[in-house]
Amino acid sequence: NASVLFSQIHPMTLSLETAQNNDHSADVAHTTAVTTKSTPSHAAKMGNENFEGGYKFAPIKESIVTRAMIKRYWKDMDDAAVSDVVIVGAGSAGLSCAYTLAKADPGLKITIIEAGVAPGGGAWLGGQLMAPMIIRKPAHSLLNDLKVPYEDEGSYVVVKHAALFTSTILSKVLLMPNVRMFNATAAEDLIIRTDALNPSGKRIGGVVTNWTLVSLNHNHQSCMDPSTVTAPIVCSFAGHDGPFGAASVKRLVSSGLIDKLGDMRALDMNLAEDAVVNATRGIPWVDRRRHGIG
Repeated sequence: NASVLFSQIHPMTLSLETAQNNDHSADVAHTTAVTTKSTPSHAAKMGNENFEGGYKFAPIKESIVTRAMIKRYWKDMDDAAVSDVVIVGAGSAGLSCAYTLAKADPGLKITIIEAGVAPGGGAWLGGQLMAPMIIRKPAHSLLNDLKVPYEDEGSYVVVKHAALFTSTILSKVLLMPNVRMFNATAAEDLIIRTDALNPSGKRIGGVVTNWTLVSLNHNHQSCMDPSTVTAPIVCSFAGHDGPFGAASVKRLVSSGLIDKLGDMRALDMNLAEDAVVNATRGIPWVDRRRHGIG
């Protein structure tokens, strides 16, 4: 008969003792050192959710955290380098555009460029830093689609806090597999080139991007070259004037693509909001990649 006894002599080493008996000789013991890897138990990998002083996070190495971020971020950048639509600005208008397009056509590759660290633009609050958001009918149909609750006041509805709308649409947009967002990233310029479908004309072919902190410090450092995202359609929702305000639209004038921009004029809700919608047109979609564009 043989018996095998295991005894731990080092955290990474096991001692194997084999004793064999027979009727005519004494026991002979052989000790063999076997080196093995110590494997954490499943419980140790999961940590311990004990709020009585025994809470323990699952173990991790600093390098794992860094690599987990890097490989996903750069994969997103690689995938977004050639997009179908680029949206500049992740405020209420930009997010609404992304949500509507991505939902209508899940096959579109949509890239959002947002200069701020926090997406949402000014839509975290209503007018003059007050919380409620007012939506005039029939635009409240978007709230119904998003399932954002509101108070119905007849010709308009009131969302109790603008952040409720913004956080809801932001989360839904980011959950869409065909949308990628790069915040803390500025659209510094437009890609403008000869239109392959109309050689006598020019068209927008994408955006020139850089990290916002780099864009803000071009006067302090040299040779901070940008990157690009190409796309046949660029939608700019950068809004009011500011460090990056309406930069894409202004570039149309400086590049000679349009003569001039109209000013914002005085506030008149009954004229302005209707005009924005009525002056917005759908774009006939051409699969420009079939023509080697993009």
